[in-house]
Amino acid sequence: MSNKKLFGLYLHVPYCKAKCRYCDFYSAPGARGVPQAYVDALLRELAKNTRRPDTVYFGGGTPALLSPAQVEMLLRACDPLPGAEITLEANPDVVTQETLNGFRAAGVTRISFGVQSADDTQLRRLGRTHTAAGASAALAMAQKAGFAEICGDIMLALSYYSNAEFDATLALLKNGGCTHISAYLLKIEPGTAFAKYPPDGLPTPDEAADFYLYAVRRLEQEGYRQYEISNFARPGHEGRHNLLYWNCCDYLGLGPAAHSCLDALRSYWPGDVQGFIAGTVQPQPEGDCTAEDFLLMQLRLRTGLNLPQYAARGGQLTAAQRAFMRQCVAHGYAVWQDDTFALTPEGLVVQNAILEELI
Repeated sequence: MSNKKLFGLYLHVPYCKAKCRYCDFYSAPGARGVPQAYVDALLRELAKNTRRPDTVYFGGGTPALLSPAQVEMLLRACDPLPGAEITLEANPDVVTQETLNGFRAAGVTRISFGVQSADDTQLRRLGRTHTAAGASAALAMAQKAGFAEICGDIMLALSYYSNAEFDATLALLKNGGCTHISAYLLKIEPGTAFAKYPPDGLPTPDEAADFYLYAVRRLEQEGYRQYEISNFARPGHEGRHNLLYWNCCDYLGLGPAAHSCLDALRSYWPGDVQGFIAGTVQPQPEGDCTAEDFLLMQLRLRTGLNLPQYAARGGQLTAAQRAFMRQCVAHGYAVWQDDTFALTPEGLVVQNAILEELI
């Protein structure tokens, strides 16, 4: 059993009460909870794992549809290391004081709520099934359950958006005890309800960029330091599991549409929940984790790309790339810090364009 390298486990729980209009994640109807047959399938696959994880992440879907007993069963099978970060995603309207107490007792250390907005009209437009008052109540219950790590999501640049809506949502999360906030721009993904019926009142790309930069400033003012393009935390409360992804460490994903990267080899499970339960589908190879992947991931982080580490993975910058990077610095899109090239918030706004030039 190897504990020499950081290792994370991701358990995908695809069940949802309802499909949000912007969501393109793999999901399945789950108003009555998570079938025990699905939990048994996860247990079957966990039994094949020989490494103890530093982090465990229950993602979805809506993992809070699991019962506390099911979470306890799965965590026992995960056998995390002492002090491991154990995260569970939740929708505010599917938790109760009893279930939150149960999740905490089962070993969950970090609860993450998809709040998105403090405006009820906006929530209905998004297809969310909770209200702002319900989100506030869920955060209060999480604090009462003893969670020291509480996370909240904010969506930016929504229909008819304003800085005032962002401020109200930030206040709701801050007052609810959030130590970590994810703030990200709405993206209309193919195959979603929003792709078929685009919402009215969406901001222009320039307006969306202004909302993003406003959010970065306000979050910093309230003590949430940006450490990744969409993630902000009080110092010491950064998400350890997602940092494994961005630092190209090892992680094993289980469940339909879950991805893994082990020893620099990527794989994924087909999006087939019934096939996963039956054991008739298996992970498919997805290619190597390359130096280019490392560059892409590291430039999501405010700490940036360390060139000696990039070189150790086989990466080599051309003269044209270095010249372009110097231009980014000159225009305020990036900074050099010793041997590290890091994007500023203004650079993160146009990250895709920068990466297209660099790759």
